[in-house]
Amino acid sequence: MRHLVSYPDERGQSSGKPNRCFDLRENDDYLAWRTEKLAGYPETVDDLRVAIADLNAVTPAETEQITALCRKANMAIYQTKTLPVDQLRPALGRFATHFGLCRSEAHRSAEADGLVPIEVATKGGRHGFIPYTDKPLSWHTDGYYNKPADRIRAVLMHCARPAAQGGANHLFDPEIAYIRLRDENPDYIKALSHRRAMTIPGFVDQDGSFREEAPGPVFSVDRFTGALQMRYSARKRNIVWRQDSLTTEAVAFLNHVLEHDPLVFKVNLQAGEGLICNNVLHNRTAFTDHTEPGKTRLLFRARYKDRVLNT
Repeated sequence: MRHLVSYPDERGQSSGKPNRCFDLRENDDYLAWRTEKLAGYPETVDDLRVAIADLNAVTPAETEQITALCRKANMAIYQTKTLPVDQLRPALGRFATHFGLCRSEAHRSAEADGLVPIEVATKGGRHGFIPYTDKPLSWHTDGYYNKPADRIRAVLMHCARPAAQGGANHLFDPEIAYIRLRDENPDYIKALSHRRAMTIPGFVDQDGSFREEAPGPVFSVDRFTGALQMRYSARKRNIVWRQDSLTTEAVAFLNHVLEHDPLVFKVNLQAGEGLICNNVLHNRTAFTDHTEPGKTRLLFRARYKDRVLNT
């Protein structure tokens, strides 16, 4: 496990801000951070909601509410008026930029504005991939298969049209996951911080390009920000876990937490609602879609290399 105490910024300069709370040798710092983290933590999904009058002109009060929630829980759910898609897409871009989300991922399904339509795809390049079906999605963080240089630090997801039934998301703060694991057994954190704790095997992408295997830790500390990072997938296939008993125990305990922890929040986004977050753990239930054209489930998602500003 790496024991980082200061972090260079993207120009290679040290931030000079030691952050020892994620160092297993510094238990006092961890306990102080843990106390602050849990004090006043949201208890229900409604505690995460913020009303936004206009996505194009977020007020200082609305900004502070969302920033405070992302600082405390790494996520906020905003509610705003519905907009036609041609107005919604540029509004989402301005909303993201307002919160410091500027470096969007060059995702193969993203359009020029960085947004990916999440809907059932019956043909084309997205057809057959689980996110573009009505099937459930297991627990994961976005971009868990990416190389470190392409790490996803934040996600914006906005509902334009909900499903007829189902399609709910469960959300869980990675910092709470870290607390549960470290409180249970600090060696679980050590195991999941190993540089080959979780490996995505190499494979041939749909466009014929070869994606190299991607080994890496589940938990790490971002050397640019000092923030805790998590990459995880509960998929059973195409995931190779390090073969030792402690890693196996840690993964089993994490899966138990994800199924039973009281701070797992469930939300079924409705039209005009969205999630802005520092890449929290999430899943999706199966859904039944509308059959009438123009009413089928449609969400827009963008993924960023930045964290939410001031978090």
